[in-house]
Amino acid sequence: MSRRPNFLWICTDQQRFDTIGALGNSHVSTPSIDRLVREGVAFDRAYCQAPICTPSRASFLTGVYPSTCLSNRNGNDHYAGRQPLVTRLMADAGYVCGNVGKLHLSAAYGRIETRTDDGYSVFQYSHAPRDNWPVGHDYADWVREKGFVLGELTKSVDGVPAELHQTTWAATRSIEFMTANRDRPWLLSVNIYDPHPPFNPPAEYRAKFDPGAMPGPHFRPGDIAAQEKLGAVDFQSKPRDPHKLDINHPIIPATLKRGEGDPAGESPGERDAWTLQAAYYAMIKLIDDQLGRMLGALDELGLAEDTVVIFTSDHGETLGDHGLIQKGCRFYEGLVRVPLIWRWPGHIRQGVVSEALVELTDKAPTILDLAGLPIPEHMVGRSLRPLLEGTAAADRHRELVRSEFYDALDLKDRTRATMIRTDRHKLVVYHGHGLGELFDLEADPWEHENRWDDPDYAAIKADLLLKSYDATVATFEHGSPRIGPY
Repeated sequence: MSRRPNFLWICTDQQRFDTIGALGNSHVSTPSIDRLVREGVAFDRAYCQAPICTPSRASFLTGVYPSTCLSNRNGNDHYAGRQPLVTRLMADAGYVCGNVGKLHLSAAYGRIETRTDDGYSVFQYSHAPRDNWPVGHDYADWVREKGFVLGELTKSVDGVPAELHQTTWAATRSIEFMTANRDRPWLLSVNIYDPHPPFNPPAEYRAKFDPGAMPGPHFRPGDIAAQEKLGAVDFQSKPRDPHKLDINHPIIPATLKRGEGDPAGESPGERDAWTLQAAYYAMIKLIDDQLGRMLGALDELGLAEDTVVIFTSDHGETLGDHGLIQKGCRFYEGLVRVPLIWRWPGHIRQGVVSEALVELTDKAPTILDLAGLPIPEHMVGRSLRPLLEGTAAADRHRELVRSEFYDALDLKDRTRATMIRTDRHKLVVYHGHGLGELFDLEADPWEHENRWDDPDYAAIKADLLLKSYDATVATFEHGSPRIGPY
């Protein structure tokens, strides 16, 4: 190749794996994402390393687990890990690195988050599409420049208009970056906030999706009892109210039936699981439209064949499955399994859907590998390049994938849990509670039958517990480099 590739790294926030038309969802509208699937490699079993934002993002930016890079929580003061971000490594190698949208490696509550040595020479910042940050929140300032006040727009039940939406702003800023740097190698992180709650797409997008036509959540009546049993892991410091939904914890909704009130309290009208699903798909449709703009810009700039496009998300969304919404200390498929698609015309395979087990830790080493740069020894992520190029079997990569949740959300939370998933089984341990989950994903793909106490699965449970323990020990940070025998 005549030049090192560019990287357009698009990361949505809280998007489930099963939200792409080309991968089997007939209820969504994702022609731009579908194009990436046709023109690249889609990993259908990609797993995040934490079911919430900061730990997951720190993990895939460093190629190590959240606990290894000391980024276990949302709301932390700063990034405390020794491991450099892959964007720092790329900048050191001569790449122009830019960030558009949230980064979320530290708390963004009432402030612009504290940056680490991230390697970004262009930093267009937006966390949540609210207007309660000081000046310097680029998206809110952009809306003001257009003659509107974001704080007022977000109060409307019709949502922020599409032309003023954070997703649209992110695509606009991204196209500006690509245009300005077309003659030199670049890496652009595009961190779109949707389809994160609140579920408030622009009215014209909401109108495209009829709640009555939605498939609804993966739910069985026995799920309520199962979640009540697991309720002890959610809060150590305050009682659990099953009739209220908390944005940070997967509390059992008041109803799962159409038209029975407004349990989320986010806007007037019905807020049942079907209505939330329609709004969620509407937000993804806006993402897809703006992705189309970015792909079109690559074509117009003559950069498509020189650019690796990555489409992914930091974690998923329960969306009514098991009677839960949003995120927290659970590891169900909808929450920890996310989209992961790679496209590089002329260099990687096209139209391949891989069933290999992969982690988001694999992204950083793959980026370095495709750029022709060395992969640091500390990275536990494994390059996907052989699978992308067809020099290795498309459906074999890892024996198991791992995810973790350590004191992650509430200031007084002491919940700690780990998950491993093999080709067939998933084991979750809620440490300190004597609780766990074991699912046979071949027989029970949506995880309704917990085999934790099933004697027929005792041998499988024992084997998975050992694998889980070994995988956890392997994440330990060993301190500064060893330089001598003593």
